[in-house]
Amino acid sequence: MSEGTGAALPDRLYFRIGEVAELVGVDTHVLRYWETEFKFRPHRSASGQRLYRKQDVARFLRVRQLLHEEGFTIAGARRALADTAEPPRPGLGVEREKLREALVRVRAAREQLRRTLAELTE
Repeated sequence: MSEGTGAALPDRLYFRIGEVAELVGVDTHVLRYWETEFKFRPHRSASGQRLYRKQDVARFLRVRQLLHEEGFTIAGARRALADTAEPPRPGLGVEREKLREALVRVRAAREQLRRTLAELTE
């Protein structure tokens, strides 16, 4: 979302789906579809009504821009959003197979060091 768009949003904590649909310029069913496609999880009121924050509205505006203005497909927009997401925190998202391979290499190197040390002390 650009800085200008954020200034145009009302200064409120939460927005209902109808308000967000109007701000973004799409129907409510489109927002619900985008929630599933882009893994958006809105807050829910006690009655189960969707409640969106300003950052949620900004994400919907970005999706609309990617799809409607820049001509991305859903998959392409999903990748573009993933590329601009926060970088992963250290230690998260490491594949188990890569960890196993690294462990095997460390154990092999440790064994090689043990053999070399044994040869030197003989």
